[in-house]
Amino acid sequence: MKKIILATIGILATATPAFAGSGNQSTATGTATATIVAPIVLTHPASASLNFGRFTTGTGGTVTVSAAGTGSVGSDVTFVPGSTNSADSFTVAGDASRSFSITTTGGNVTSGSTNLAFTTTPSAATGTLSGTGAASFTVGGTLTVTGTAPAGSYTGTYSATVTYN
Repeated sequence: MKKIILATIGILATATPAFAGSGNQSTATGTATATIVAPIVLTHPASASLNFGRFTTGTGGTVTVSAAGTGSVGSDVTFVPGSTNSADSFTVAGDASRSFSITTTGGNVTSGSTNLAFTTTPSAATGTLSGTGAASFTVGGTLTVTGTAPAGSYTGTYSATVTYN
């Protein structure tokens, strides 16, 4: 019996224990987040337009409408009595209290085969949506008038773009 006990002790003494190595591995749990914001939406009211008014061309010049809607003429262009000018207007909807940038392009107004170029200027380069996610801005511009432009109604378009900052 002593031989069996000694043999068992000998086997146990030479066996390698199966312990996990401390410091070789560690695991922790991380977190992930995401925020989806409301898309920014630009709307142009159907009743709004950049209106350069009614004028005579003379030898040519410019018609400028400020973003506040005030009209002025340059060189030999003259407003006719009763002429009205107006700035264009846009509304913006989106993520509450988020800031955005505003850009506008120029364009042409056309009557028949005659084109007159204009540039635009928004009332601000940037804006911030209210706590309810709403904002608005206006657009003025400058029309270049040639002295050879025939009388008539001229129409055209331009683009306005808003982008979250």
